[in-house]
Amino acid sequence: MSDDQRDQTPAEPAAPAPVPAGPQPEPIRFFGTTWVEHDGGYALLRVGLAIGSLATAIASAVLLRLAYEGLEIGNVGPFLSISVVVLFAVASSIAFTKTWASFSRRPAPSSDEAALKGLKTIGFIGSLIAYFLRCLGEAPGEKLRRAEYERAQVEYARRRSTRTGNPAARRPKRKK
Repeated sequence: MSDDQRDQTPAEPAAPAPVPAGPQPEPIRFFGTTWVEHDGGYALLRVGLAIGSLATAIASAVLLRLAYEGLEIGNVGPFLSISVVVLFAVASSIAFTKTWASFSRRPAPSSDEAALKGLKTIGFIGSLIAYFLRCLGEAPGEKLRRAEYERAQVEYARRRSTRTGNPAARRPKRKK
């Protein structure tokens, strides 16, 4: 057998990674699962995302201001100018409340989240401010996911602890 033929032999397949027992934490966008133990640069991520969301909100407000000045230069009239300001203010406040609420509870399956997606897109500044404020205290959605993860761990431990002995060695139940 030549050296070329020996090099072309297939390698043995790698063993699959072991699956850890018990419930696994749900990753949070940008944070992954670092929120569980607050490791892997968790604090740095929180600070960076807080600064990033605030900077994006400020830049967005400046762009909206430039757009408003464009309306003023275009002399569209006071009704349209006021309507645009009110629209963005209302959309931002709704987006803020919906985004803030989404950090503490999961939306109901029949909720109106899909219908409000366009409104939340228009009021993106409110969503960015909610994200900034939540990053000051914790990762957005951490409290909700931590409660769900701890509940799943308790349920898993309870299910595992009720198992005693070999089920095959148990005596069959008597029939009455």
